[in-house]
Amino acid sequence: MREADRERLADAMRFALEVHGDQTRKGSAVPYASHLLQVSGLVFEAGGDVEQAIAGLLHDAIEDGDAAIAPQIEARFGADVAAIVVACSDTLPGDTRDAKSEWGERKTRYLERLGAAPVRVRLVAACDKLHNLRCTVGELRDEGVAALEKFTADPARTRWYYESAHQILRSALPRPLALEFDGLIEILGTRVPWTAPPDRGGA
Repeated sequence: MREADRERLADAMRFALEVHGDQTRKGSAVPYASHLLQVSGLVFEAGGDVEQAIAGLLHDAIEDGDAAIAPQIEARFGADVAAIVVACSDTLPGDTRDAKSEWGERKTRYLERLGAAPVRVRLVAACDKLHNLRCTVGELRDEGVAALEKFTADPARTRWYYESAHQILRSALPRPLALEFDGLIEILGTRVPWTAPPDRGGA
């Protein structure tokens, strides 16, 4: 890897820690940085480039910061990185870290945007969902459906969200990771009852 790319990755990690440094994974003491590093690593494993790997480190910066971070990302890391991060964010206009729109509306619109997104964006989003699903399925095996109670949505809607994302994002992954994604979705489906998708804007 070129020295310039190493320096950009290191700078992206510093930026990510500025946003997420005090955060932990939901329901655990695991630093949130663990997720960001693993998503970025999966991007490389999936054949992504440095721009996409940087976006993997920053993919939650807008959701966990605020919309004003997007121009900062563009100024510091370039328009391509910023565009991927924006596309990987499920926030709606007016949302803040502490006051977001209703879950069903955010996720439905986010999935619609991903469906029309370039493969570069979908690869980063797929790596994010794959790592989240690895953790979720591990917790399901250990704790049962009660493991999903920490999430905003109920378990059935969480299943709907992951299955919908899988349909949109699977094709962006190389075969080994796509097959892993398939297997995790299958396990999720055996452990969580199905539900109809949420009404946009509904409760």
